[in-house]
Amino acid sequence: MPPTADLPGFLHNVAPILDSWGYLAIGGVIVVESFGVPAPGQTIMVAGSIYAGAGRMNIFLVALISFVTAVVGDNIGYWIGLRGGRKIVHRWGKYIFVTPARLEKAEQFFAKRGNRIIVVARFIDGLRQLNGVIAGITRMPWKTFLLYNAIGAALWVGWWCTVAYFLGANLVHIMGRAHEHRWSIIGVLAAALAIYVTLHVRHVRRRRARSAQVALEESRSQA
Repeated sequence: MPPTADLPGFLHNVAPILDSWGYLAIGGVIVVESFGVPAPGQTIMVAGSIYAGAGRMNIFLVALISFVTAVVGDNIGYWIGLRGGRKIVHRWGKYIFVTPARLEKAEQFFAKRGNRIIVVARFIDGLRQLNGVIAGITRMPWKTFLLYNAIGAALWVGWWCTVAYFLGANLVHIMGRAHEHRWSIIGVLAAALAIYVTLHVRHVRRRRARSAQVALEESRSQA
């Protein structure tokens, strides 16, 4: 294994465990992160991919282990949420502002948009760790969760392994620069989201107005 110096920046945190345990470290950290335990799963996958780019690990094994353990971990989270999550929320959720009413809204939200949420959850801190638990609590059908979770895991692993493998240690410097300008980036993303929401709301209102006009004209013609 390479020395810790090959992994500057935030990757220093996972270098010792990766140096000691190799592929087992990647799989173990990712699987526990995927069912809700705070762990640097994405970080250790990126580190493993950088090692692979330096010729000290196999990128295909890194990617395969990351994918399999991500799917397994999320499914463990799903069954935790399905079997015990609802009871936990009803008993203790109020202390973290998760009330039964909010849980019901989450169920409705997942029913309408759950598939898309599962796919993108892997790329979002917080959702990456809890999307399986939430899907289980909201009783998303397991086969549906399994399919879209696998798609999301494949995209997540494919993206980060490819980028880290080819960019190597330069990825750390790029991400460091992005961290320095994070508030500007967040501002741009927030502005883009606000524009999208505004345009979407206008589109929905115009469509409803047209539908109402059509219905009014039909009622007049029938009269």
